Amino acid sequence: MQRLAVTLLAMVLMVPSLGSAGPEPATPAREDKCPVCGMFVAKYPDFLCQVIFKDGSRFFFDGAKDMFKYYWNVSRYSPGRAREDIQAVFVTEYYDLKPIDGHKAHYVIGSTVYGPMGKELIPFEKEEDAREFLVDHSGSSILKFDEVTVEILKSLD
Repeated sequence: MQRLAVTLLAMVLMVPSLGSAGPEPATPAREDKCPVCGMFVAKYPDFLCQVIFKDGSRFFFDGAKDMFKYYWNVSRYSPGRAREDIQAVFVTEYYDLKPIDGHKAHYVIGSTVYGPMGKELIPFEKEEDAREFLVDHSGSSILKFDEVTVEILKSLD
């Protein structure tokens, strides 16, 4: 009986570690604004992005372009914060309209599809979907997260 109790206790203590996969995406409130452009983000769920910090705080964006502007210059938009303190990035997948890991996404630039702030990086979970979109919407290239530079962002403004 005592052995069973010890085994059950060990199993219960293991459960939290199994479920701690990381932060989950959230839905913005009506009053949440993009820290880069000041737009109310809830109006643009199809382009919604978010950055979540290790302390649990999060910022929402009306598109990947503004999210990347924030990411590459966190201290400008959130004084006292650092990019190294970001725990997760979520972007909205263009076809499925579901949040996906922004670090793993494929971004199409130069397409005929515009976001709330004009020219936009259009995120896809699957590279083959990004390739199809690139052809269908006259995109210029597909980029991975770390390939999106400040220079590329400036070319989209």
